[in-house]
Amino acid sequence: MKILFIIPYPTEGPSNRYRIEQFLPYLGERGIEYAMRPFISSKFFKILYRKGHTLKKALFFTFAFCKRLRDLASASKYDMVFVHIESFPFGPAIMEWILSKLKKPIIYDFEDAVYLENFKGDNRFVNRLRYQKRFYQIVSLSSHVIVCNRYMKELVSRSNKNVTVIPTSIDTGKFRVRDYGQDPLRPVIGWIGSHTTLYCLKSLRGVFSALAKKYDFQLLVIGGGDEFTIPGVKVVNKQWSLENDVEAFQSLDIGVYPLPNDERSMAKTPFKTIQYMSVGVPAVVSKVGGNIDIIEEGKNGFFASNEKEWIEKLSILIENPGLRRDIGLAGRRTVEERFSVSANAPKFIEVLTREYSNRRNL
Repeated sequence: MKILFIIPYPTEGPSNRYRIEQFLPYLGERGIEYAMRPFISSKFFKILYRKGHTLKKALFFTFAFCKRLRDLASASKYDMVFVHIESFPFGPAIMEWILSKLKKPIIYDFEDAVYLENFKGDNRFVNRLRYQKRFYQIVSLSSHVIVCNRYMKELVSRSNKNVTVIPTSIDTGKFRVRDYGQDPLRPVIGWIGSHTTLYCLKSLRGVFSALAKKYDFQLLVIGGGDEFTIPGVKVVNKQWSLENDVEAFQSLDIGVYPLPNDERSMAKTPFKTIQYMSVGVPAVVSKVGGNIDIIEEGKNGFFASNEKEWIEKLSILIENPGLRRDIGLAGRRTVEERFSVSANAPKFIEVLTREYSNRRNL
């Protein structure tokens, strides 16, 4: 079996890194051949979200467009095409339509609410170019769709009955349990995200201000992009890097994951929750979306739905180092059993082999 993976980003992009690339070694063990074809190159990715660089971005995009046309021409060499999120960032599902006319089976995998009209926030121009109906076009043209949670399965099943739930998974061999060692005198409460999600952390400013009046702790903010500050709170800002990703999570004593109760939260695997738990860091998270399927209150983590609950749950963990360890290790066990690459790789391979067999039997 030979599979062509059409993905939007290089390895630096977390979506295909965690949804696709982690499973590739398991494909190799089964003798499944594959090729990865990102639309955006590593060089393009470095400037993609930076202001300016307009000419460079235009040139990179033109080159990426030409490469994608080449990928389409080479699709005949493969037994199936696996599309993650999208083949092109703009326009209707032309590539997928052509592949379907060539009787090439398509497996479609996505995460996030890419079907929303305002998926790219307030950028109306980009949202218009994205062509909202494309998502449903791809779903309808696909032989099989892989989603990240039950909510998305219900949505996709209206257009395609061949749906499998595989949550975004983590490599527990790489994300190892942190060294508890001696209890820190100043516990570190951490948030790891990006400039696009910093607004979620800002919703907890009042919580950290209240906690700082009672406890001596450090708030570590990684990847926020801006210099995040709260008067009276010891805040340390760091840049995120792929090389230091695991160490960043392991450096925390408590993780926080505030989320709005909206469609985008419902459409995702709450992956930060899984990352905290994978290294044995107890997490306090919003009681929304996929978090409800992961957290068992007081056993492997805590929920918080308002400022009072955030203060209460974080206070419990700040005051009890032993409880932090117990909750953290229980979270690790949850990840190993349900959200690890080793637990979900068989499901991923089963989808591929089933669709391959179905096509051979036609």
